[in-house]
Amino acid sequence: MHAPRLIPFSFWLSLPQLITWGSVFYTFSLLMTPLEAELGMGRAESSLAFSLALLAEGLMAYAVGRWIDAGHERVVMTLGSVWVGLGLLGHSAVTSVAGFYAAWIWLGLGMAATLYTPAFAVVTRRYGQDFRRAIITLTFLGGLASTVFIPLFSWWMDLWGWRQALWALAALQFLVCVPLHGWLLQGAPRPAAHADRMHTDVAPPPESVREHLRHAPFWLLALFMVLMMSVTSALPAHMIALLQEAGLSPTWVIAVPAAIGVIQVVGRGVLFLFERRWDVHTANRWIPGFIPMGVLALLLGGFHPAGALLFVLLFGLGNGMITIVKGTALAQYVSRDHVGQLNGLLGLPIAVARAAAPLTVGLLWSPAGGYQLALLWLLVASLLATAALWVAQRHALNTQP
Repeated sequence: MHAPRLIPFSFWLSLPQLITWGSVFYTFSLLMTPLEAELGMGRAESSLAFSLALLAEGLMAYAVGRWIDAGHERVVMTLGSVWVGLGLLGHSAVTSVAGFYAAWIWLGLGMAATLYTPAFAVVTRRYGQDFRRAIITLTFLGGLASTVFIPLFSWWMDLWGWRQALWALAALQFLVCVPLHGWLLQGAPRPAAHADRMHTDVAPPPESVREHLRHAPFWLLALFMVLMMSVTSALPAHMIALLQEAGLSPTWVIAVPAAIGVIQVVGRGVLFLFERRWDVHTANRWIPGFIPMGVLALLLGGFHPAGALLFVLLFGLGNGMITIVKGTALAQYVSRDHVGQLNGLLGLPIAVARAAAPLTVGLLWSPAGGYQLALLWLLVASLLATAALWVAQRHALNTQP
């Protein structure tokens, strides 16, 4: 069976990404204040719910990847959308802190089956050498999730209250995401059906996956992803405070982070337009450098507004494009046929890193030094991540026949 045309398929698959990222990932910050008031929680207690969701997502990631590698992508992502919809409905009925935590653990399990990692595995298995272009297309709408859903959900909360606003988000899952996944993901390729597999894909699937774990590229890419996910998770959580320390006006403090989603999409648009003209491995080497350059702009700029604006521009472009690098690196330098399972193996360490990074930055902040020490840590972590990618790429390319 021939795969459907790349651009239409990736575009339609990106619509549930927009809705699910917006409905679950980006609405949490808007729910914190009313839930804290209603359930009597402090900020640490409410934040724990999101950390539990990330950990649940990480714990489920390997099983989801294995099911997708086995050809069950339609069932996984369709039932995942049903699961998320039910979780949003359950969240709307929360009346206790325990119920709040349970709702976010449930939603975290659903995130593992519906967000970028399973979607990237789907297009990687379907589109052979064009999988990178499919992933770039897939991320366009997803990159706008915060830009669309933060104001939309805020408006719905003002109109109806947070419980009824969650009903509307659940309706989007049931009426848009479930039928789209069910219709779009028919005809999944069988396991190991690629004609142009990399040289490492020569053993039966279980042995082959274990074989990849004996070689340096997988572990170097694991280090790259864990460190870079730490940096890109820590910065947004502290963005408002960072920009306030930089001396920006209140209007800019709100407007600049809101623009990051748009800047991310611009970065992906640049990749989409020029990726056939650029050497993919050269692009992979240099794209992660935007993140440490952005951090360096803050450090060298002395937290002046110009440095902060340059930081946001570099971070937005880098974060937008690095999603593509993270989504394709394992397929390019380790194995495409087992990318779901390989990504799944990294689900828990990445989830722990994402959950711990904002706390680490908070602990490194001080009244006297502000974010200086935290930014130095983020700079070192992002440079180490970039170096790990470079070494992994060189090792993999040098060992290819």
